[in-house]
Amino acid sequence: MADGRVERGNQTRRTVLDRTVRIASVDGLEGLSLGRIATDLGLSKSGVFALFGSKEDLQLATVRAAVDVFVEQVVRPVREEPAGVAKAWLLCERWIAYSAGRVFPGGCFFYTVSAEFDARPGPVRDEIATARSDWTRYVERVLDEARLTGAFRETFGATDVPQLAFEIIALMELSNAHSLLLDDTVAYERAGRGILDRLRTAAATPEELPERPPTTGVAA
Repeated sequence: MADGRVERGNQTRRTVLDRTVRIASVDGLEGLSLGRIATDLGLSKSGVFALFGSKEDLQLATVRAAVDVFVEQVVRPVREEPAGVAKAWLLCERWIAYSAGRVFPGGCFFYTVSAEFDARPGPVRDEIATARSDWTRYVERVLDEARLTGAFRETFGATDVPQLAFEIIALMELSNAHSLLLDDTVAYERAGRGILDRLRTAAATPEELPERPPTTGVAA
């Protein structure tokens, strides 16, 4: 019986977080409230409170749940790929598909909540900053692994990796912003072209990369 109650509690928690990540991607983390979630899901407010305790706890749990979704959608599919420039491009493709496919209805979850909390010190900001730093370091690691295998030109050194990662992430995030705000249906293709150009310039064997990114539409 105890195991059954625990499992029901875990299932309710998953149901709540499935809802909160979707809300926060559009309305931000401040758009969450225990009362709103309880009403939306037909739960008691006391039951939701028992799971999370406070709005801040709910916000923190929502960020962590979004990280899990992001890893599943973007990172995990490329983890076992051999190191190289093709893997770096595949990772970028996965990110573009994640944003353009509206895995979260507000596009990239972390773009939304970063703008909301970037100047607001506290545990929630720290959690978001950790998630973003982890992503940046992963992109840098994929690029550095490619460099160590000789996938980049001899003149491309370790100091170039953070710069290339920064430019790639900037292009992806701008495509997310333009797609959402301006209804720009070609923003993702433009970002893909820019990323391919940067990778091709650095690559020792640019023929491993496609000439153009696939056409990516926004899901209805």
